Amino acid sequence: MISYSNWSVLSVSFMVVLYLALSGVALCSVLHLVNAKWRFEIRQLAVSLFALFPLAFVLLLVLLFGAEHTFPWIGHVSHGEELHMPGWYTLPLLATREIVGMFTVMSLCWIFIKRQEVSERSKEDGERFHRIATWIPFFYVLYGTMVAWDFEMTLTPAWHSAIYGMQNIISNFGMFLAFMVIWIYMLNASDKLVTKIKEYVYNYLAQMLLAFTLLWVYTFFAQYLTIWYGNLPEEVDRVMGMQNGDYSPLWWSMIFLKFVIPFTVLSFRVPRHSPPAILAVAACIVVGTLFERYTWVAGINGTGTIPVLAAIAVGAAVAAVGFMLVRRMMHHNHLLKA
Repeated sequence: MISYSNWSVLSVSFMVVLYLALSGVALCSVLHLVNAKWRFEIRQLAVSLFALFPLAFVLLLVLLFGAEHTFPWIGHVSHGEELHMPGWYTLPLLATREIVGMFTVMSLCWIFIKRQEVSERSKEDGERFHRIATWIPFFYVLYGTMVAWDFEMTLTPAWHSAIYGMQNIISNFGMFLAFMVIWIYMLNASDKLVTKIKEYVYNYLAQMLLAFTLLWVYTFFAQYLTIWYGNLPEEVDRVMGMQNGDYSPLWWSMIFLKFVIPFTVLSFRVPRHSPPAILAVAACIVVGTLFERYTWVAGINGTGTIPVLAAIAVGAAVAAVGFMLVRRMMHHNHLLKA
C-alpha cells in the first residue's frame, strides 16, 4: 500500500503543473491590462505553458480516483465526525467542482491565447481581446482559491484560515515568476529561441519577484499571527506541528529561501540588474515553494517521513512529460529554432 506521504507527491506535482499552466496566461493578462510594453517580449513564451493543462488534468483524475489516499478527511466523514464546512466534504461535489473548474479556466485561457494572436489585427479584435483579459485575473483568483482549499487547507477537517487561499495564490504565482526567470535564462544561454528575450526583462521580473516576496511574507505572517494569538488548539496544532515536527527542516528552509534570500538580494539595485543574481534568487524561490507545498500537503500534522525518493522519481517523470508538451507547443508557435 502506498503511504500518504509518498502519494502526496502527486498532489504537489498537480499544484505545481496547474499553476505553471495557469500563470502564463494570467501574467500576460495583467501586463496587458496595465499596458506594460515589455509584455511583447515574453507573451508568446508565457502562454506556451498552456500546453501543461492536459498533464494537470491527468494528474487531477489520478488524485480523484485515488481519493482515499489524496484526502485524509474521507476517513473522518465515513465515521460521522463533526467537520468544519461539512457540505464541502463530499467527494462527488469535490470532483465535480474541480473538473468543471478546470475546464472553465482552460476554455478561458484558450480564448485568451487565440484573441491575443490577432489582437493587433483591428480595433475590434483589440477590444475583444481586452474584454477576455479583464476576466482572467478574476477566474484565476476564484479557481486558485478553490484548488488551495481542496488540496491543502481542508486536508485537516477542523482547520481553516480565511487568508489561506490568497497566500497560496501569491506563493504559487511567485514560483511561476521565478520559473520564468530560470526558463528564459536557460533558453537564452542555449541559443534555442528564434528571437532572444531582451536582458532588461530580467530586471522587470526581479521587481515583480521582490513584490511577491513581500506579499507572501505579509499574508504568511498575517495568518501565522492570527492563529498564534488566538491559540485555538484545532488551529494552532497544525501550524506548530509543521513548524516543530518532522517537517520543520522544510518549514524553516522555506522561510529562508522564500523571504530572507530574495528580500536581502533584491532590495538592492545592483543585483536586480544582474541576471546571474536574479537566477540564483529565482532558484531559491522555486525550491522554497516546493518545500512549502510538501510541508502543507505531506506534513499536514507535522509527522511522517519526508518523501525524498518519491519526490525525485515522480517529479522527474512529470517534468519530462511537461517538457515535451511545452516544447511541442513552442515548435508549433515557431518560437524555437528548427
